[in-house]
Amino acid sequence: MSLPTLTLCRTCRDADPALFGQVRAALEAAGVKAQLQQVDCMSGCKQPQTLAVRQCGKTAYLFGGITAEDLPDVLTFLRMYEGSRDGNFADARPLGNLRFKAVARIPADLD
Repeated sequence: MSLPTLTLCRTCRDADPALFGQVRAALEAAGVKAQLQQVDCMSGCKQPQTLAVRQCGKTAYLFGGITAEDLPDVLTFLRMYEGSRDGNFADARPLGNLRFKAVARIPADLD
């Protein structure tokens, strides 16, 4: 099975250039397996800094307003995402404040 891909915007206004490295370090320290990449824009400019999470066959998510303070909740999300067959959760409360930063849920392809 494929790994989840995390995509972090690097050009949001007020983007924290250190956040990418902090995400990478948090993933490694927690032993969470994921691909990490940066892009120049995800059109989430009204809620910088944006983070997308997707995996083949699962619902994809876009979060806005991500900071280093959100990293524990991002790790919790990734653990729950890994354990979910389709990327959906019956209860988002364990995600803490991250659940309020969701901009979009994109359904998986049905193919």
